[in-house]
Amino acid sequence: MRIVGGKYRGKVLEAPASDATRPTSDRAREGLFNILEHGIPGFRLPEAHVADVFAGSGALGIEALSRGAASLVLIENDPTAKRCIRTNLNSLKTEDQDNCRILSANALSLPLAQRKMDLVMMDPPYHSELATPALQALAKAGWLHPETLIVIETAKGDPDPEIDGFAIIKDRSYGIARFLFLQQA
Repeated sequence: MRIVGGKYRGKVLEAPASDATRPTSDRAREGLFNILEHGIPGFRLPEAHVADVFAGSGALGIEALSRGAASLVLIENDPTAKRCIRTNLNSLKTEDQDNCRILSANALSLPLAQRKMDLVMMDPPYHSELATPALQALAKAGWLHPETLIVIETAKGDPDPEIDGFAIIKDRSYGIARFLFLQQA
């Protein structure tokens, strides 16, 4: 697994040695970030404040940082995954490490936000139906503003999450991965 764009392009990342995580493929990540950089009118990844929920290896968030995100919060509860994230972050430049925070938390029960996010990427375990309650927890804890872009990775063929107050604005699949792009309706 490697970073596919930005200043850390080509950097190899570790993946957790655990069955509890499933890293997003390089191809799917590249497609996702092409859409984020060129396919969402009004959204700008550079200088965005980003949350990576169900972070796993941290690859989605680190990819955003590589492409200019201003700050990154990686939300993960699994101890093995958190160690992997820390290893991956330690390989970055010091100034980028200073803009990152690992939040050890259950995505369904989050603390109050220190700042509202411009981009929230969620990669819950496939077929888990955790996206809806995680998004509700983010909203309740003040992590979202009216223009926050939410990206949910699901398995291709999984039903759309039903989330009141949010509309799917784009839907793309890459292999077995499917990305739903949502904003508040």
